[in-house]
Amino acid sequence: MIKINLLNSVTERQNGAIVAVDRKVSSPASRLALTSVVVFVLLAAVIGWDVISSQMAKTEAERQLAEQKTIAAELEVVMNEQKELEGKIAGIDARIEAIKKLRASQAGPQAVLDAMRERIAMFPGLYLESIEQGKDGIVVSGSSPDESQVTQFGRSLEFSNGLFTNLNIETTRNEITNENAVMKPGDTGERPKVAIVQFKIRTAYTPEKAAGANNGTAPTTASASGPATAAGQPAGPPQVAKN
Repeated sequence: MIKINLLNSVTERQNGAIVAVDRKVSSPASRLALTSVVVFVLLAAVIGWDVISSQMAKTEAERQLAEQKTIAAELEVVMNEQKELEGKIAGIDARIEAIKKLRASQAGPQAVLDAMRERIAMFPGLYLESIEQGKDGIVVSGSSPDESQVTQFGRSLEFSNGLFTNLNIETTRNEITNENAVMKPGDTGERPKVAIVQFKIRTAYTPEKAAGANNGTAPTTASASGPATAAGQPAGPPQVAKN
């Protein structure tokens, strides 16, 4: 009977295959090829990941840029609306200021007349002849038989809540013929003369104070023996110039 050792033959065949593979791998050409393949695969993976990440970053940047452009457009619209509103508000403020000035200029002369009428009624015998308005203020001209009345009338103008300021009074004493004097029958002489005081009151004029001009308290007494008072306060003496 013939005996065959199959185990040895299989082992020998496997060892031969391993030896063949080792020979191929150990050769420089095979190692170079294998290394090249590995490097190429890694390089391709790195390049692929870089391309993909770059593309993702580009897409995100484009999205953010689009959002910023949208926000910038909306902000520009808001700024334009704000500028338009500011222009409208400035126009309205200018019109309001013009209306205030117009009202002040319209109320000024009326306030002057009201103040004069209110105060002239307190001094019987004092007459106003003219009221002239100039660049530096107004000039009130008139006459009175009593100089103290002129002084007290000038003091009363000081209590006008700032409508009249810096008063200056100029007086001139004259004698005129009394045309109303009754002549006795047979009298051939001249009519008697009376002394009167001509005055001019120069004062600065502030139309913006016209609203409260007549709210001030005017003097409650008008006598030649003492100064007029207003609201319980002594009136400061105006400047008086006598001719």
